[in-house]
Amino acid sequence: MRDYSTGRTGFDRVLIAVAATFLAVSATSALAQDQARSPADLAIDAAIPRPEPADVPPPTINDFKPDATASVPDPAKATEAAPETKPAETAAAPASEDKKDEPSATASEPAAATATPAAEPAKEPVKAASNVAPADQPVADRLRELMGAKSSKYFDRKTERVAAEKFYTAREYAPVWTEAGALTAPAKGVIARLKDAAADGLNAADYPVPDFAAATSPDALADAELKLTASMLDYARHAQSGRMHWSQVSADILYPDHPIDPAEVLANVSTAKDSSVALQGYNPPHKLYKELRAKLAELRGEGDGPAIHIAEGPALKYVPARKKQPEILMEDSRVPQLRAKLGITENAGDTHYDARVMQAVRKFQESVDLNPTGVLDDRTVKAINSPKKDRTIDTVIVNMERWRWLPRQLGAASLGNAYVILNIPDFTLKVMQNGAQVWTTRVVTGKPGNHATPLLTETMKFITVNPTWNVPPSIIYNEYLPALQQDPTVLSRMGLRLERNRDGSIHISQPPGEANALGRIRFNFPNKFLVYQHDTPDKHLFAKEERAFSHGCMRVQNPDQYAATLLGITMPEKGYTPEKIRSMYGHSEIDIKFPTPIPVNITYQTAFVDDAGKLQLRKDIYGRDAAMLSILRGGKGRDLENVVARSQPGYSRPPGSSLRSNVAFNNNSEWNSGPSFLERLFGPPVPPAPVRGQRSRRVVPR
Repeated sequence: MRDYSTGRTGFDRVLIAVAATFLAVSATSALAQDQARSPADLAIDAAIPRPEPADVPPPTINDFKPDATASVPDPAKATEAAPETKPAETAAAPASEDKKDEPSATASEPAAATATPAAEPAKEPVKAASNVAPADQPVADRLRELMGAKSSKYFDRKTERVAAEKFYTAREYAPVWTEAGALTAPAKGVIARLKDAAADGLNAADYPVPDFAAATSPDALADAELKLTASMLDYARHAQSGRMHWSQVSADILYPDHPIDPAEVLANVSTAKDSSVALQGYNPPHKLYKELRAKLAELRGEGDGPAIHIAEGPALKYVPARKKQPEILMEDSRVPQLRAKLGITENAGDTHYDARVMQAVRKFQESVDLNPTGVLDDRTVKAINSPKKDRTIDTVIVNMERWRWLPRQLGAASLGNAYVILNIPDFTLKVMQNGAQVWTTRVVTGKPGNHATPLLTETMKFITVNPTWNVPPSIIYNEYLPALQQDPTVLSRMGLRLERNRDGSIHISQPPGEANALGRIRFNFPNKFLVYQHDTPDKHLFAKEERAFSHGCMRVQNPDQYAATLLGITMPEKGYTPEKIRSMYGHSEIDIKFPTPIPVNITYQTAFVDDAGKLQLRKDIYGRDAAMLSILRGGKGRDLENVVARSQPGYSRPPGSSLRSNVAFNNNSEWNSGPSFLERLFGPPVPPAPVRGQRSRRVVPR
């Protein structure tokens, strides 16, 4: 029979030997690690207090007896205890007396293994995400998903979509308009501005505001977040560049584009002290725009404009002096009120119904579709007391829209922000500098219809004294030579000179002089329409109230003063005066170049505020207001050609044309530039037939 007691004793000795070997190896390994460490590391370790080893006898067999009560250690509990347990202490300190019955070595190893991943560098992204508030993290997670797969649902323009993606990525997708589900201050400012869009002539319905109060889930909050961002970008784009592009209205409009930078808008509005003010700032900064904005508020009953009522009474009229009849001035106590109502500041207290009052009454009658007789009758008095506010409001709104097309900087900064601005319906030209009017004059502009003066912004680079008119070859061969075959005297009647070049080509020109169609001075600002400003021998046209008589170019009443004013701004040291300019008149061309070009802005202001603070309305001679209102009211599918034709008595629609929606005039600009060479000089009995595929050019005096 086998002696198990002897075997048991032998087994115990083996276990003791294994345990001793394990401790020896551990001590040797620790010593090797200490020797491999630098003196600085050892010095730091020496300065850290460590627990003293327990004074216990060498381990016996009882220390390794299996404990029936021992259980597998709980990893969760080990993880919780890990931050409080230093790995160095766990490895170096022997088991204490009161824990001798627990599998200490087995329990400490899982604990250390569980604690190690918490300190690994791989957890760094989790630290970055901590920048998002815990309450907003679910919304941020949903925003991450929406911006990754469904961003086009909210942003249909690529530039805005890319900008929004970068914006939210940089924020780690933290919402900007809500915080813990509540609206932030920037959100409240943006919402207030969107709801008040009508104050700037915009339509609040174009910028829907999501219902944040009903958004109670992360999905709903993320959806509302992106919808408000999209509405904000739409508002900024419309405020800065307009609800329609100028090319949608006519082919003879050309302004430099100035689109918004969506990334700049997002950064600016989200970080501004007042987000409402920041968003409103994308509207035009021009003084005339802000004045129209104030008048719009008055018309809607939101301002403090004076309420002036004209009493009924006998009809008033003005009769000018004739050969054997003196001027007749009727007198009435209502005239001072009438002057105030119509914005006449000169002789405000005068009770005489003079020529100036008559002209103001006539303009008002035209603006409300009354017969423009200039007589103050009962119908006119009623219209003055109860104006068609809706129509006036529409006129103000479309003029505010046109201001969005113009450059934010109208003038040359190096010249004191100097610029030229010409208002076609008002037939006036002004030179501005340092925010003030320097000089003004009357002008003649293009006839309604095919001879309309284009709207544009360009820079005037030089003026020409004693200009020569050179007929372009295309006009010579396509129009003039056929006319010459029918009438050999056409050259002499027009005062033109015919020359044959060495290569056999023909050159036709009109030499400088008083009879030249361009007059004595031409003001040059190169542009695609080949129009310019110039003098004219037909001075009598400047006496008329409405002066739409040219074929596209702009005739200036006082060209010598105009030239002296511009040269005084660009070259003040040269001492140019009107007298000095006139002394240069002769038969040789003289070009005077500007060291710094001056911007020229050709505008169409049928509504503006004058120097006295009165709203002035002008006739929509080109039908620009009608076309724009049709687009703003959703008439994109309508034939805008008919809209314009009805508003322009002199307009001739080309046969067979069918122009619709946003390309109203773009596809037929060849006929829009209009008349032939001879028609520009003598006036056409009938409009010319359009030439498809060839673009006519404005190359002759108008």
